[in-house]
Amino acid sequence: MVEVVLLGEGSVTPPTHRLNVIGFFCPVPVAEAKKALADMNTGQVLEVWADDPETLHDMPLLANRGRVEILSVEEHAGEYRFLLEVIQ
Repeated sequence: MVEVVLLGEGSVTPPTHRLNVIGFFCPVPVAEAKKALADMNTGQVLEVWADDPETLHDMPLLANRGRVEILSVEEHAGEYRFLLEVIQ
């Protein structure tokens, strides 16, 4: 599980790509993030907005498979903002 902080208290790294999967439930948020990350280059940052609490478990699993580092996870009113950086 990752540390979740209040919105505005996470990484200040600006995203290069954005993905909004609010309203979608497992497995859609992670599948769409994986698809977006596959087309990105090292150093690029994907901002993912989701409201499925299961993403708090699933996004770290995606990152642990390699090529992705979670910069921060922020929460506000049941919505989560993930910043994911491509590292390889």
